[in-house]
Amino acid sequence: MKKILLSIAVVSMIISCNVKQTESGELPEVDIDVDAEAGNLPEYDVNWADVNVGTKTKMVKVPKVVVVMEEEEIEVPYVDVDMPNDIEGYDMEKSERSIIVEAEVSGKEHSLEIQEIRATKNNLFVISTLEELDTDLGDKTMRVQDQLELNAPDLNVKHVIVGTRPDRVFNSQHMYVSSMDKLNDKIKNAKVIYKD
Repeated sequence: MKKILLSIAVVSMIISCNVKQTESGELPEVDIDVDAEAGNLPEYDVNWADVNVGTKTKMVKVPKVVVVMEEEEIEVPYVDVDMPNDIEGYDMEKSERSIIVEAEVSGKEHSLEIQEIRATKNNLFVISTLEELDTDLGDKTMRVQDQLELNAPDLNVKHVIVGTRPDRVFNSQHMYVSSMDKLNDKIKNAKVIYKD
């Protein structure tokens, strides 16, 4: 793309200039015994296109994000998972980590809450609900989230959000279903280990 723009710029500069010869050229005359008369090079007047570069004021939409993060001490759900010791091939050493689910919404304010965690042999399914509220956001977007603390062996965490997927690229990282009835059999049959 840069090469095309550069080629267009060079062509437009060549086309936009006006060249006039103001004096004819003449090559020097040379004698064999190296006596030479002075030559005369041609002279030209070159009139280039007048180019002005600067700035101008124009009204455009500029995205602005205002995020205020304050650290507060709050109560968050805590889930401690003990897996059976006889599962072959899994490290049963537990580690504590935060499980965070997040969605980006526009139009109306939404609430996002973790409702359940279901477990299979090597997966934890974090099931959350996304519900539209009454407050109008206008042309702004916002991110909503919920979290809990999990003390468990290192299992795959998969997020499932029950609700309508907001039309934002950010929301493609999780699976969305319209209702709990639409969960696939693997998730439906998983053991519920946490319920809000």
